[in-house]
Amino acid sequence: MDWMQLKRLEEEREADGVEERGGGDGLPGLLDGLNEPQRRAVTHDSGPLLILAGPGSGKTRVITRRIAWLVAERGVRPWELVAITFTNKAAREMKERVEQLLPVSGMWVSTFHAMCARILRREIELLGGYTRDFTIYDTSDRNTLLKHLVKELGYDATRFKPSVVGGWISDWKNKGLAVDRPELDMLNESDAESGVESEVFTAVRRRYEEAMRSNNALDFDDLLVKVLELFQRHLGVRDAYARRFRHVMVDEYQDTNRVQYLVTQHLASHHGNLAVCGDPDQSIYAWRGADIRNILDFERDFPGVQTVKLDQNYRSTGHILKAAESVIRNNHGRSDKRIWSDKGPGEKLVVLQCADEEDEAREVAQQIRSLHSRGVKHEQMAVFYRVNFMQRALESALRLARVPYQIVGGVEFYDRREIR
Repeated sequence: MDWMQLKRLEEEREADGVEERGGGDGLPGLLDGLNEPQRRAVTHDSGPLLILAGPGSGKTRVITRRIAWLVAERGVRPWELVAITFTNKAAREMKERVEQLLPVSGMWVSTFHAMCARILRREIELLGGYTRDFTIYDTSDRNTLLKHLVKELGYDATRFKPSVVGGWISDWKNKGLAVDRPELDMLNESDAESGVESEVFTAVRRRYEEAMRSNNALDFDDLLVKVLELFQRHLGVRDAYARRFRHVMVDEYQDTNRVQYLVTQHLASHHGNLAVCGDPDQSIYAWRGADIRNILDFERDFPGVQTVKLDQNYRSTGHILKAAESVIRNNHGRSDKRIWSDKGPGEKLVVLQCADEEDEAREVAQQIRSLHSRGVKHEQMAVFYRVNFMQRALESALRLARVPYQIVGGVEFYDRREIR
């Protein structure tokens, strides 16, 4: 079965029009401009690799140079590499950077979800109950279905809102319970206190799974869970992909959840060449199941790992790094590292205490006007606010002070339809 699976994967690769370009001829200048830790990460030959990359340390450059180095210097064929990121934008950027260094095609550079969807388009029929043309439900589709199912089962839809029930289902899947312990339906204490009773959760979840299978549909979490289920139930398929991918690379590893951790382990199970890059200090997705222990325990889970610390920051000045370090060093269970920069101390940080958001907004506007009067252009300044409700106060203060501004990643308050 292993041989047949490998043969089919190779035939599908050729049918995709992958050209055998790149590999073995060398690439002059590939290591130019890299510092010593970056060089060690790029030229790591085989075995597990942990890259602890602080902010602004050039990790994307390291990953892309490493991919190019493996192809150009070690003869790894592009389709024997898989690089996994967390956003489509990051995947596109990574692929474009590699192609600028080396004219290759056939690499798997994608998000976890896109990679798993690609595998399932080929293999999902082995699980039974699904066909390859399955539909992928987004959050809105999922909530619409859950709203219908809650009513169908006779529960109070105002109490058991689809977004809440859907959140528990997602959490249940991302923690790996859907595969590891499917019989475990009880929610923990904090979940029960949030108003979702365990028996309701169990009934709705089971009905939801039935409906999704009947609709030949998967939600985003299913894409990961079904691949893990596929690899655990069909070892021949798992081995085929593990043999194909000689090198597996994962970016932002600190934000992986248990299912992503296990899928990654399966993919690297044959060659053992797993390179992960991340920073425990930048873990921000615990609320959706990310487990920081994945990166903190990597050296324990993968004996013989080479650990490289990228500790030079190319973005910030000394005072900023010192302030960040004074805060983050209080975290528990973090890896020991000290970020440094050769950009000099820079300007000192100023902390202002304000009475409320309106007072804060007025102070921000005044600071901007003061900087602008000293020659700093408006386009060289940025304002970050922690929560969206501060946007209105900031916009009002900026407009009153006649400061031009642009909202990035959202809609200006005074341009919203309901305000106009």
